[in-house]
Amino acid sequence: MTTIVFSPVNIAERKKIDIRSGDTVRVWVKLKEGDKIRLQAFEGLVIARKHGTESGATFSVRKIASGVGVEKIFPLYSPTIDKIEILGRAKTRRAKLYYVREKTAKDTRRKMKRFSGFAPIKYQEMVPKEVMIDAAPEATPVAEVKAEAPKEKKSAKAE
Repeated sequence: MTTIVFSPVNIAERKKIDIRSGDTVRVWVKLKEGDKIRLQAFEGLVIARKHGTESGATFSVRKIASGVGVEKIFPLYSPTIDKIEILGRAKTRRAKLYYVREKTAKDTRRKMKRFSGFAPIKYQEMVPKEVMIDAAPEATPVAEVKAEAPKEKKSAKAE
């Protein structure tokens, strides 16, 4: 007796895909919108691969979208995945790259500190007070500020 298994996924082909942590991949996902099915790409860094090639195998992909980190966990044998493209490989010394989450946050904070408006308090304490007073714009007292009456608009009918 022979058992025939019908699967919308080519299991042998998916087993051959060598996805490792550190790879940059583009995963094409099928999305159903109404009656139509379209493909959407999710491109990012593989930060984890779990459960090898068994039926419950998954891989996690992380990308930065509009300055916010987005992670998705894809089942390897999911029928919603159309294809997986490996765009690049990086040599990693870890199986799971979860530290990348904190690393990007630290890098962002470091870049923000470089701007003058985001200088830490310690830096402002190091600057001599004479320099800070000279650099500050002259503040006008509240009593000298005069309020102007709003200008009347000329209507087109009056002319």
